[in-house]
Amino acid sequence: MARYPIPAAETRVEMRVLNSRFIATIAPVFSVEEAKGFVARVRGEFGDASHNVPAFLVGHGASVIAHCSDDGEPSGTAGRPALAVLQGSGLGDVAVVVTRYFGGTKLGTGGLVRAYGDAVRAALAAVPRAERIPTHTVMLAVPYAFLERARLLIAAHHGQIQDEDFAADVTITARFTVPDFPDFQTTLQEASHGSMFAKILETADVIMPVT
Repeated sequence: MARYPIPAAETRVEMRVLNSRFIATIAPVFSVEEAKGFVARVRGEFGDASHNVPAFLVGHGASVIAHCSDDGEPSGTAGRPALAVLQGSGLGDVAVVVTRYFGGTKLGTGGLVRAYGDAVRAALAAVPRAERIPTHTVMLAVPYAFLERARLLIAAHHGQIQDEDFAADVTITARFTVPDFPDFQTTLQEASHGSMFAKILETADVIMPVT
């Protein structure tokens, strides 16, 4: 599991090339089904367009699922250039549909490749970014005398306290990024002389805005 950037929100930009309108709609998607649904929705919105060219990446890195289509444009002039720009962006979990309204002037093969690539670049420049971060949610029971020390240790290892339950001991629920957790666990056991450890309750990705 690794952290990686994704789009934070659906974004749309428009450009004109020799009287043709190119409208690029970009959005986060977290499954192939969600990507297909996004593409279908945009195609429905622009049902009168000459072309609606999709490209998407689900996942990131070695585990990515990639797809594109020329949607009636000459082979290799639309979907592949759009996908190549997405792949070069470093984003994961991203889909784009480039809608074209033909303006009466043919762009030629090179012109189409540039136009579809530029439309995706414009969308990438406009879209806000977030990060998909793998995390552990953990639970640990600490004596009252150790509570402030535990809070400081959690903060020092970039953890976030989610809940504190006060009973015979204090049960703390906290969240750490996956890479930060092992060092916290080691430090906690050293500080408590081996009497305390944090139990992993859940491992899941969270989406955090990039500021």
